[in-house]
Amino acid sequence: MNYFQKNKKNIIIGVIATLLIAALVALWLQKKVIHSADDIVGVVYPSTLSVGDTLVFEDKTQFAKSKKWNFGDGTTSEKSSGIHFYNKPGYYPVTLIIDNKYSKSFPVLVSARAIQKAKDTAMVKTTIDAPLRAMQFENVQFRAISDAKQFSWKFGESGTTDSKDKLAIYSYKEPGDYIVTLYTDESIEPIIHHIRIDPSYDALNDQDVSVEDAYAKIDNDFKYHLQQIANGSNFNSHYNYLLQKYLCNNENTVVKVNDSKVNNFYMYCAGLQFDKNNVIQTVKVNFDDTQNCVTKVDINQSK
Repeated sequence: MNYFQKNKKNIIIGVIATLLIAALVALWLQKKVIHSADDIVGVVYPSTLSVGDTLVFEDKTQFAKSKKWNFGDGTTSEKSSGIHFYNKPGYYPVTLIIDNKYSKSFPVLVSARAIQKAKDTAMVKTTIDAPLRAMQFENVQFRAISDAKQFSWKFGESGTTDSKDKLAIYSYKEPGDYIVTLYTDESIEPIIHHIRIDPSYDALNDQDVSVEDAYAKIDNDFKYHLQQIANGSNFNSHYNYLLQKYLCNNENTVVKVNDSKVNNFYMYCAGLQFDKNNVIQTVKVNFDDTQNCVTKVDINQSK
């Protein structure tokens, strides 16, 4: 009897055990070492938008050592999350590249922004796209909806021409009611826009307000700007106002919604911009020990 016949049973058991161990090792390698595009955890929204609208991107791929976003318009980013704007309509495949090896694409359709036309003529009537109300020291955006080539803005505070751009940003130094006038090369008469500027509250300089009233004014100011974002007003002006005035430029400040949902300030505001018709009922801010920076925001909202 040869060696194989004598140890046949042990040899078979050894082969089976070896194959089983190899299968387990291969499975472990597949889960821990070997990855594919299906393992990428990224999100891009919304998938359809207009020129100038905000595109939000975020990646949470755990095994990623490096990442790169290619937005299909010649621009890239190596951030884990952020926002992007398209200047031209078209179809853009947004691609997320992980470790220069794995990639995943997200199709985005960008439409041209509609321009309101005059009903009785073929010419486009110039209009002003701007808020009716804003805060003192806030960066207010004024957009001319027009096919004109030349623009001249007077915002009613300085008494002189303040801007010659189609899209202008102005910060009022004093509160009050102002008349904004826009002159173009397509019309003789100026286009008029009325705006009210509310006084900005500074807790350190107001000696006649109680502590309770001071915090209530801050809560109401915070609530006002969040509601403007929810109503579809200019995102950047209201977002940056809160970020700079109260949050000490910390986009990761904790936001708690309806006593349950916890998010950071940036992701909350980005979601608020796209999930419209929210009503901000109450806002309560919490400061750090130095009373300089808001570290947490409690929000109650509904639809």
